[in-house]
Amino acid sequence: MTEKNPRTEAGWNFDNSYACLPEIMFTRMAPNPVRSPKLIILNDSLAASLGLNAQALQSEDGVGVLAGNQTPEGALPLAQAYAGHQFGHFNRLGDGRALLLGEQITPRGERVDVQLKGSGRTPYSRGGDGRAALGPMLREYIISEAMHALGIASTRSLAVVTTGENIRRETEQPGAILTRVAASHLRVGTFQYVSNWGTADDLQALADYTLQRHFPDIDVSGNRYLSLLHEVIKRQAELIAKWQLVGFIHGVMNTDNMALSGETIDYGPCAFMDSYDPATVFSSIDVHGRYAYGNQPNIAAWNLARFAETLLPLLHEDESQAVSLAEDALSDFFELFHHNWISGMRGKLGIFNEEAEDEALIKELLSMMQKYSADYTNTFRALTFDKQEATVLFGTPEWSPWHERWQARLSRQQEAKASSHQLMRSSNPAIIPRNHRVEEALEAAVEQEDFSVMERLLAVLSCPYAHTSEQADYSTVPAQSNGSYRTFCGT
Repeated sequence: MTEKNPRTEAGWNFDNSYACLPEIMFTRMAPNPVRSPKLIILNDSLAASLGLNAQALQSEDGVGVLAGNQTPEGALPLAQAYAGHQFGHFNRLGDGRALLLGEQITPRGERVDVQLKGSGRTPYSRGGDGRAALGPMLREYIISEAMHALGIASTRSLAVVTTGENIRRETEQPGAILTRVAASHLRVGTFQYVSNWGTADDLQALADYTLQRHFPDIDVSGNRYLSLLHEVIKRQAELIAKWQLVGFIHGVMNTDNMALSGETIDYGPCAFMDSYDPATVFSSIDVHGRYAYGNQPNIAAWNLARFAETLLPLLHEDESQAVSLAEDALSDFFELFHHNWISGMRGKLGIFNEEAEDEALIKELLSMMQKYSADYTNTFRALTFDKQEATVLFGTPEWSPWHERWQARLSRQQEAKASSHQLMRSSNPAIIPRNHRVEEALEAAVEQEDFSVMERLLAVLSCPYAHTSEQADYSTVPAQSNGSYRTFCGT
């Protein structure tokens, strides 16, 4: 009897279209093996959607693939090259601690990247060991899956394995590898790299590939590269609006961390805002607040301008015409962002139609929330269930007049109160990954090898709009959490 190959049995169905691009964009290399890999967590539902056999992935060979000790059939591992403006400063970068195994073709015919993050040094490593610590990899697992559940486009996390080796950061920490799934890892920084160090043919090949991979249905009968710019702008406007609507702060919106697919990527010093304040920053390295919550739309526009600059040679042979086309396209961003944001805010307040005074009503609420340090998520949750007394705004001089105007606004629409309530339930999550809950889960996992705290947290985060009593236990907020909490890049 012929023995089954667990690597094949796992369901890997790789293609390698990125490897067909000009070789300036990547370096082929084998993963770096680790001492004794151990599976910590596996995303069974994601595995199934990818056409993978979760049981086979848990076998010795399956874990070997997730750790980089074995290369699955059909994979063609490579490290991708890219550049990026990091806090406004341009640098030559690349996958310094990650490898793209290949592109999994799912049962639905979708193409997704499968990447090992923390897999060791590559030619693009800049002085580091190319490895990752367990805590940051579990953080990305928790936050990326929570974002997906919230309905926000995001990379996904398939698995985390420990390596059996410690890595040195401020202290000795257990090493780990995250298996990340993405629509692709094409970034603004990918185009910046090719624009600076590639040829005109390389740039056109990358642009054509991006169009084919992410925008196959757009009309390219006219200026196909202008269409590419418009589509990327459109997706980023939608994405950043969704971040703002749930109080998510990315923390490191460098151009190499803006995915052209419109997915949230690279969960380093990210966190969710508790008390509403546009100036909120959690990242320990963002000392000037460049990537503060309220700055995220402006930074997205800045990053998109850098993307547009790389496309200028493709937009028009006359540079001045190319610049004019790019500027016209970029001018759409804030209008698109505002449309997505105010539509989402109307939903959070149970409003179905549009009135000119809606924005003033919304901004008055946010102003109150900032003045009285009201919790962002819990305030909208209290409004959803008409529990005014559950928010610190109740009893303030501004509250009753605002509440009356809001109720009058709802009464002017045709939809019944029950419909507004349902709209608010589906627009306002009961739960977000509260910072102290995430830290509690990570501490138990890293310090005590107790993964049950994380598993319970993931379970309640998986249905954020369910509004169950169990979720209520995870919605409490420690005092002054915005001011004292700090996150780190986790390299």
